[in-house]
Amino acid sequence: EMPKGTASIQVIDRSAALIDAIAATEHPVSLKILSAETGLHPSTAFRILAALAEVGFIEKDAAGRYMLGRKLVHLAERVRRGVDVRREAMDIMEGLRDEIGETVNLTVREGDEVIYVERVSPRRMMRVEQVIGSRAPLHVTAVGKLLLGQLGDGFVKAYAERTGLPAYTRHTITDAVELGRAAQAAVAVGYALDNEEAEEGVGCIGTLVRDGTGQVAAGLSISAPMERCRDAWIPLVREAGRRLSERLGYRGR
Repeated sequence: EMPKGTASIQVIDRSAALIDAIAATEHPVSLKILSAETGLHPSTAFRILAALAEVGFIEKDAAGRYMLGRKLVHLAERVRRGVDVRREAMDIMEGLRDEIGETVNLTVREGDEVIYVERVSPRRMMRVEQVIGSRAPLHVTAVGKLLLGQLGDGFVKAYAERTGLPAYTRHTITDAVELGRAAQAAVAVGYALDNEEAEEGVGCIGTLVRDGTGQVAAGLSISAPMERCRDAWIPLVREAGRRLSERLGYRGR
């Protein structure tokens, strides 16, 4: 019999036991084995498994054996996305910083802004300061432009109306149509530039990071004084973003 906690509900305990038993093996499992593993009568196990399959938590193969369902994988990815982006990103960010000798930023979108959630900087004086927890509007950052491109023309138009596209420098894009074009162009090539649009004298190269569900999980960017910026860094930033996406379970191209 299943151990009972104070708030335990028998069918949920049994469902969890069956899912655990399926998860414990590499291969699809037969009803007979699951029944033996959980101590449940085969007809009880069969009914619960059928209900779990109905909601997508488990699936059956051609031989009628049971395996974990795609819905569980999807839910697990969402948990991972929240927990792991920063942890998974750290060594990739440090490697990119060491390769190019400039500051590397990890950002996530919140509403109309990006938030800097992690940053690694070279050990020298002349560097761009982006404090963790600081925010910037989408239209002035490289990653922000990619996010706007992903969100589509309707969002860009509404964003422009909501925010008025304030200029941070004389280079900031303050026209909604131009912003929409720049955002679409960035998505098409897989990276975006910020040429002194957020801060005078500072350039940025950004790319998007995706998770196992294909959703955008974060943005990865490097920032440096304009005179040090190199186009040769673009493929390095994109490759770092691709590696981080892969780590988060992304399987796309």
